[in-house]
Order: sequence, then C-alpha cells, then structure tokens
Amino acid sequence: MRCYLRPQNIQAISFDLDDTLYDNQPYILNAEAELTQFLHRAFPLTQAWQSFDWRRLKLQLLQQIPELAHDTSAARIATLRQGLLQLGYCESEAERGAKEGLDCFYFHRSHFKVSDTVLSLLKQLSGHFRLVGITNGNVDPERIGLGDAFEFVLRPGQGVHMKPAKDMFYLACTRLDIGPQQLLHVGDSMNADVRGARLAGCQSVWLNPSFGQVASLPIAALLPHMEIASLDSLVKMLVS
Repeated sequence: MRCYLRPQNIQAISFDLDDTLYDNQPYILNAEAELTQFLHRAFPLTQAWQSFDWRRLKLQLLQQIPELAHDTSAARIATLRQGLLQLGYCESEAERGAKEGLDCFYFHRSHFKVSDTVLSLLKQLSGHFRLVGITNGNVDPERIGLGDAFEFVLRPGQGVHMKPAKDMFYLACTRLDIGPQQLLHVGDSMNADVRGARLAGCQSVWLNPSFGQVASLPIAALLPHMEIASLDSLVKMLVS
C-alpha cells in the first residue's frame, strides 16, 4: 500500500467493475467466441469474415459516429448491423441479427458471479460508507451478484460519456447528494479511474495490479490518493 495524498472526509465509495472486482478478460473472450459461433450458425455468410474484419468496421463506425465510443452496446449493434448488410443480408435480417447478436454477447458476458470474498469485502465497507458502481462496460450487475452490493451502478450511453470524462462522477455525486471531494473512487485504470476521478474533483484509489494481473508503474501526471495491491487493503485502511 502506498499513500500519495491522504484520503479524508469520505462519504461514499464508487467502484469500477471490470478488472477491479473480477478478472474480466476470460468472460469477454468467451462472450466473443459465443457470438462468433452464433453468427456462423444463424448467418453463415459471416464465416467469410475474421475478427479483424469486424474490428476494422467498428473503427470506421467510431470515426463516423464518435458518440458510439461512449456506448459499448450501441457500438456493437451498429457494427453487427452494418457488417451483416455488407455481407449481403437485407435490412430486416441485419436488424434481427444485430439484436440477437447483442443478446447472445450480453448473456455470456455476464455469465459469472463475483467471488464471495469480494462480496464480503464490499459488505464490510457498506457498513461504513455508501457504495455505488461506475463502469465503462455493459456487464449486468444483478446477474453477477452485485445487485445488493451497490445503491446503483452507472454506465455510459445516451449522452453520458465514458470515464475519464467527468459525467458519471458528477452524476454519482448528484444522486448521492454529496460533493465530489467526498467521493472516493476505486479502480484499476490510471487513465479512466484515477485521472477521471481526480479531474472530477474526487478522491481516488488505484488498484495495482488489476484483478488477476501483474503490477504496473504509475505513468499518469495525476497520482491517486492511495495505491493498493488488493481490495482487502482498502478495508484495512478505511475500516480497521
């Protein structure tokens, strides 16, 4: 544990989800694989495309419609729809395929449970602080076991920008009826979580290494208040 700036007057704690409360990579890889299998079965013409073809199309769409960068679900639907059209499917087939494809991905993307250890740590913290989630992703908090852990979970989309933009930090503070300086944000990304929180005037804790990964060196100009190697260190620091 390292202390760069001493946290103080904390009224609530916000948590990033992916790679902070669980290792997200295996679930994303599995969801991508399941989506590919679905497309190959239901829309055989997609077998002509490799993963890089879909990535290239997504990048093109993000350049044409920048707001898609702040809504992962909308970006996936747009990519699937446009890809199916380019592969020769009609408008109605492309619309159906995009919706069913997102449903497939979304189901498998949230097909896991947060560990009992993490849930126990959150419960300990909830006895002292109000807890919320702030994520750039589209995981379903209820399905992965976080329904009772947080008062609410914020995600980007419909005009709300991804971290490190200030939008979700300000929105969380408004809903909690606290000042930004009274919110402590915990996350694994130096850019999205630490920089985002600091630019919004919030306090921050950097989880390094991220869940299931190896430690990295701080590279951002805005340092976190605290750096921890595991979530139990947070409980020891704030509760013990």
